[in-house]
Amino acid sequence: MDDGGRRNVFPVAMAALAAATGCTHLPFAQSSHDLPVRPASMQAEDDIELLLAPSLGLASPADAVVRVVGPQMTCTGTLIADDLVLTAHHCVVERSGRGELTAKSLPPSSIQVELGGDYLPWGNVGLSAILAPTCGEAGGRGDVALLVLERKLVGIATMTIREAAPRAGEVVYTAGFGRCALSPEGIRRREREGGPIASVARGAFEVEASVCPGDSGGPVLDPTTHEVVGVVSLSAMDYDEGTRGRSVFARVDEMPKLVAYGRLVADGADPGDLPPLTCEE
Repeated sequence: MDDGGRRNVFPVAMAALAAATGCTHLPFAQSSHDLPVRPASMQAEDDIELLLAPSLGLASPADAVVRVVGPQMTCTGTLIADDLVLTAHHCVVERSGRGELTAKSLPPSSIQVELGGDYLPWGNVGLSAILAPTCGEAGGRGDVALLVLERKLVGIATMTIREAAPRAGEVVYTAGFGRCALSPEGIRRREREGGPIASVARGAFEVEASVCPGDSGGPVLDPTTHEVVGVVSLSAMDYDEGTRGRSVFARVDEMPKLVAYGRLVADGADPGDLPPLTCEE
């Protein structure tokens, strides 16, 4: 997939600044405004204008929401520690020759995490490992993955995973780098219109929410505590980012072992020495 034209121009931006002084589907019925349910990263993104990067070194809480750039798709992720990024499982798997998602994880070296929320990233970092359960690569339950960064990030905000389960009726919202066809601007971090949780199932929950291609893997947030309640997985999207569609978000409260494994690997453990993660964890 085209990466949307957003690339690391840190040296260029600095020079310009000096010169001037990024397991199971839940079935949905389609409406006249809905497209078929599919991972929110699986539509192409448009090119963006090349502008100067935002002010550098001034981190904000929103900077915990980062862009995940792979060889075939782009997604969103959340820094939950200075060396761990939470995203969607389907964002980090290979595709078949026909473009279908497979269960095989991509090589960590093929993925970059871009930092910064405006049109151009002000930095990026590679991965040392990818951790995910043995399900969820097609969306829904188990559609969560943890990216272990090759180095710790200093001075960047992080977000906390909420331990409490999502509840029907509570309001949540999302954030991400997605862009719909009718979006007026280029690729940048945006907060999305959320709403009350319509239903909660094992491993996932459903909300009428605004989602665009590229939002997959982004955080589903509690508006009061700003803790992460879930991960953007599937959505019935059209071409307008203002349209709320029936969306499936993967639960993160049911998989504490994923985060524990991530901490072990980040601290030096070999992922091959750890038992497989399953959707029962």
